[in-house]
Amino acid sequence: MLSSYSRETLKKVSTATLTTVLFKRGLRNVFIQGVFLLNRNAPRMVGESYTLRYIPAREDVDQLGAFEGRGHPQREAIEACPPGHVLVMDARRDASAATGGDILMTRLMVRGAAGIVTDGGLRDTPTIEKLDFPVYCAARSAPLNLVRHHAIDAQVPIGCGGVAVYPADVLVGDGEGVVVIPAKLADEVAQEAASQTEFEDWVEAKVKEGRSIFGLYPPNAETKAEFEAWKKGRK
Repeated sequence: MLSSYSRETLKKVSTATLTTVLFKRGLRNVFIQGVFLLNRNAPRMVGESYTLRYIPAREDVDQLGAFEGRGHPQREAIEACPPGHVLVMDARRDASAATGGDILMTRLMVRGAAGIVTDGGLRDTPTIEKLDFPVYCAARSAPLNLVRHHAIDAQVPIGCGGVAVYPADVLVGDGEGVVVIPAKLADEVAQEAASQTEFEDWVEAKVKEGRSIFGLYPPNAETKAEFEAWKKGRK
């Protein structure tokens, strides 16, 4: 389970920094491709994944009556996704139909979910983009999900935007996109990303002062010593 310290730390680091920290650990395919943040004013997204998988729809199965009563995997996932988690949908990168709409997104928000990511479409987007809730999708798409998608199961390993997502992996989203952090690495990645962010903020300030990047970024021994002295001087 993600610690409260790591959760708050990850809210303060960029997805760009996280991809670098994960690259150092040999992980290259961690940035979900083809999705964007629907509400640009939404808070930063950090949470464990709750996964939902779709397969292609079939006309004899996917009728409006499928939503009646209990048991539909999409509806069950909306009500089961725990507070603080991110609902992640595998729509096979098919955004020609929606994987949800404003009512379902509002329900997730009210239940305390940390956000949603789908590599498919979403409908009712003019309403969703006004929610104070991070929502990432591949496209605005009015057709209902039954046109193209059949929700089949939840809490299984999925692919979202070309990235493997396992239940309980940690997802971090900002204005650039969404990064997937393996659950077992989340705490150490958060700590290193915070340190790297502090250093890069310092570097950026030096660049604005007119400093050359050579020897600064990446840092040589003199720059490392200068940075450490700067940190001590702040205490």
